Amino acid sequence: MMKNKTIATLAGALLAASATAFAGGVPKDLPYPTSGNLTADQIAQQVYFVNHFYAMKNYAIVKKGRKITTLILKGKGEKPTTITLERYLNNDYPPDDPIKAQDLAIFRSGKLRGTGMLVTDYNDDNKSQSYMIWLPALRKIRRFAQPAHDDAWGGSDFTFGDVVLRKPKHETHELLGKETFNDCLGYMEIPKNQRGRYTRNLPGPACEHKGKEVYKLKSTTKFKNWWYDYRISYVDTKTFADYRTEYFKDGKKIKIIDRDWKDSPLDDPRALFWGYWYGKTLATGHETWAVIPEGVSVANGNFKRKLWSEQTLRKIKR
Repeated sequence: MMKNKTIATLAGALLAASATAFAGGVPKDLPYPTSGNLTADQIAQQVYFVNHFYAMKNYAIVKKGRKITTLILKGKGEKPTTITLERYLNNDYPPDDPIKAQDLAIFRSGKLRGTGMLVTDYNDDNKSQSYMIWLPALRKIRRFAQPAHDDAWGGSDFTFGDVVLRKPKHETHELLGKETFNDCLGYMEIPKNQRGRYTRNLPGPACEHKGKEVYKLKSTTKFKNWWYDYRISYVDTKTFADYRTEYFKDGKKIKIIDRDWKDSPLDDPRALFWGYWYGKTLATGHETWAVIPEGVSVANGNFKRKLWSEQTLRKIKR
């Protein structure tokens, strides 16, 4: 029997790979602002709307030919490890349905090959999310309560709070003004002799966001004795894409998360695709890079609701 600690570690790795979060408390029909005079709280809500793809009925990152999303983990001075995955997020539930959104991640290579996870978020903001993991070695599904906010995601540079659990109400928000974003986003440099099947054709740093006007949003945690005191996010004033988030503790920058956002074919300016996520813990130099290749993102795909079910988990091939 697999011990609870081992299963919890696996759950962390799965969520890290899916890189998915649920807003919780932010309505799926949040309107696009008609005025540029927004409060810090309103900007924070718009950022959550974008990150959880509420402008879409569903969002998927699929396998297309040889193209597939790759999660890369690399310690300082170490060789990178990779996991590939597909991911399907469904927001298409009516207001009277207890379910708000569901997220399905299926892992196709690496040590998690053949594993799947289904996360369910509920309209009741006080109800915990539910987690179901298909463990191919056991041919069984395990269910878990939601993890702690500060738990690390299975070796990555993200916490559960960064990706799945943090809501606008968990922080106080302050608008520090507007400025021009004048930097390329972070990325992982991998020597040619350390590249493999899934890291052979990685992109360079995303620089197309340079020159865009951004809000500078300071978010201070309400949790006591927390791993960070506050974070600074650089948020596009038109799309509300958060290109960069810097975390600070005792006045010192300790971590960076960069997000490369791509346009989708939908009309809402907030309907964006992920290009990549990059994170780095400055004290250790450890890096995480989730790369979503061009052409694998799908908005409002023709998926049946039963895709997000235990039945799908049980059918995953190892």
